[in-house]
Amino acid sequence: MLETLHRIVQTVNAASDFREALEIIVDRVADATGADVCSVYLLEADAHHLRLMATHGLNPAAVGHVRLPITEGLVGLVAEREESINLENADRHPRFRYFPETGEEHFHSFLGVPIIHYQSRLGVLVVQRQARDRFNDAEVAFLVTMAAQLAGVMAHARVRGELAHMDGEPRDEALALTGIGGSSGVGIGQGYVIAAGASLDAIPDRRVDDIDAEIGEFSDALEAVRTDLRELAGRMEGQLPEAEQRLFDVYLQMLDGDSLVERVHAHIREGHWAPFALRMTITEHARRFEAMEDAYLRERGSDLRDLGRRLLTRLLALEERGRPLPAQTILVGEEVSASQLVEIPPEQLAGVVSAGGSANSHIAILARALGVPAVMGVRELPVHSLHGRALIIDGYRGRVEVDPAPGLRDEYERLAREEAELTAELAEIAGEPAETPDGAVINLYVNTGLAAEIERALEIGCAGVGLHRTEFPFMISDRFPGEEEQARLYREVLEAFAPLPVTLRTLDVGGDKPLPYFPTRDENPFLGWRGLRMTLDHPEIFLTQLRAMLRASVGLDNLRLMFPMVTRVEEAEQAAALVQRAREELAEEGVETRAPLVGAMVEVPAAVYQAESLARRLDFLSIGSNDLAQYLLAVDRNNSRVASLYDELHPAVLRAVADVAEMAQRLGKPVSVCGSMAGEPAIAPLLLAMGMEGLSMSSGRLLRVKWVLRTISMAESRDLLAECLACETPGAVRRLINAAMDRHGLGGLIRAGRY
Repeated sequence: MLETLHRIVQTVNAASDFREALEIIVDRVADATGADVCSVYLLEADAHHLRLMATHGLNPAAVGHVRLPITEGLVGLVAEREESINLENADRHPRFRYFPETGEEHFHSFLGVPIIHYQSRLGVLVVQRQARDRFNDAEVAFLVTMAAQLAGVMAHARVRGELAHMDGEPRDEALALTGIGGSSGVGIGQGYVIAAGASLDAIPDRRVDDIDAEIGEFSDALEAVRTDLRELAGRMEGQLPEAEQRLFDVYLQMLDGDSLVERVHAHIREGHWAPFALRMTITEHARRFEAMEDAYLRERGSDLRDLGRRLLTRLLALEERGRPLPAQTILVGEEVSASQLVEIPPEQLAGVVSAGGSANSHIAILARALGVPAVMGVRELPVHSLHGRALIIDGYRGRVEVDPAPGLRDEYERLAREEAELTAELAEIAGEPAETPDGAVINLYVNTGLAAEIERALEIGCAGVGLHRTEFPFMISDRFPGEEEQARLYREVLEAFAPLPVTLRTLDVGGDKPLPYFPTRDENPFLGWRGLRMTLDHPEIFLTQLRAMLRASVGLDNLRLMFPMVTRVEEAEQAAALVQRAREELAEEGVETRAPLVGAMVEVPAAVYQAESLARRLDFLSIGSNDLAQYLLAVDRNNSRVASLYDELHPAVLRAVADVAEMAQRLGKPVSVCGSMAGEPAIAPLLLAMGMEGLSMSSGRLLRVKWVLRTISMAESRDLLAECLACETPGAVRRLINAAMDRHGLGGLIRAGRY
């Protein structure tokens, strides 16, 4: 059954559209279970009716026409209860209902399972037999598993708008997709999908006008792969068994055959770009092989896919050269990477949409740093169909509008103008202190890591840098940067802000920030070898960075050092000792440095409970709210399936942050917040009332936070904090702080528009 399921899933994934996928499922499932009937019913938009959408064994004319309330019939009972029903005498059940147009009166055995996607009821999958016998446990398990697979296919079809138009009505191309707001703001532009390496399944569709040019590039790629294979066959001759050596001949025969080439040409002539035409052709051919019973012939499907990847690698190298970017680019991807983001010129980047990630994944943080709206965790994002299409993204609500209607576009353009007016108004307080009406003061720092952030931060004014992410040069390079190179980069930041303090965080990689040239292979990277754990294990890397930081600070003396991912007191002690060792080494070389202030990030529960011990050994603490919330709530912030459970306003997170602040005040040690919580205007009064020394955020958030702090008094902030700490749910906290914002006319900071 497992092998059968795998083959069905492969074939369904390769289907050209949803209708074809349903037809494959009902035919294959009927065959696999020995059923006389297999049918798929779809829950309609009103959530009260089911419609027959595909069948094997019933009257084909009934498809699209048989419609029943979920309160009637056995199929309705499955949907109503959201559980499987297995009967040997279905016609004797009190909920049995006869539909003469389906011709089902001769079928007695009934097995129906609900199709559910992330708690959302989508439909029912049914198999029936003429014989009066129950389906066995293996068959039930198979159908339940198949329904789970079908749920994903249905959900993907829903966001593409296919479910609403299976009955043949005219299709409205506008789509509305929902995700999680990763960076606030409104972005209006054109979708731009970067092909994710040589993966056929990741290739998006793009329409082309110059058919001859596409065919020419495919021909060039074809010839290049032929040459590669001949050279490889020559090098391997005599080194491989005869059967494996013959594989090169098989590949060359496939390339020389008319079938593959002609199908690619045909798809290109339909207006598809060559990589997508190749993807469709390879999928079509491979599917035929993989559906065969003979194991040897099925294996040829794998060979064909391998050949397709070779062709794709060559083709992408030709296609990607000099491809123009839209004037207003909205970057779209399954998993958008940091390198992809920084490749887009800032003046052309209008937004980011990602199928993966959450509000506090690394890409969302980068987007906030650049002041670009982002929507993350868009489940079933139809990446392949969004290239070149008009998009609007609402980073406040986590919403993506595809090919929006003119009226909707006009409304978002109005909201974008209001946001621009608000931004201009905020510029008037750039030189003013972050001081409440009743005289309380807090330092507002910036988080930096990219050159563009430094320039923006200097324009708006700040108290210094609360977090400089030193990992960016490591992530976009193909090797570890040397000491001289690092020192030059750090010097630029320290000089730009001098005499204001600059906090350089030591290398923080791992988790969602891997280094391509230094793989870690952690099964659970967020609980694995990352942050200070990695650098302490590699003192040669750590000392090089520490020496570079210290050398960069000579004559400026505004350096602060901060260690990430501290979970044990011993780690902080070892790291501080290495700082002193780096100073001693430099002194031996004639470079005298002043001892910098040294601190640790509080971003794991262990550090919360050992905050006092850390504070006694170090000069300051900084709360990394992104990871702290992730670990306290046991929610992977990059996993879109559970991203909705990630919430920095969870009472447990608020109380942990408040506890660290209270301890620091008692010891007289400064503590700040450098996670995304610090840049949320509505949360700023709570952090002020906790007694934070400073808040560090992306430069695009600083004036918004300052406006709130200059509007709401410390007395009201303390009252608000007391109310919030008494709450039991994140929703209750959010209602309180949003109400406070609205009372003071600050609603434009928590939603699109001015108010």
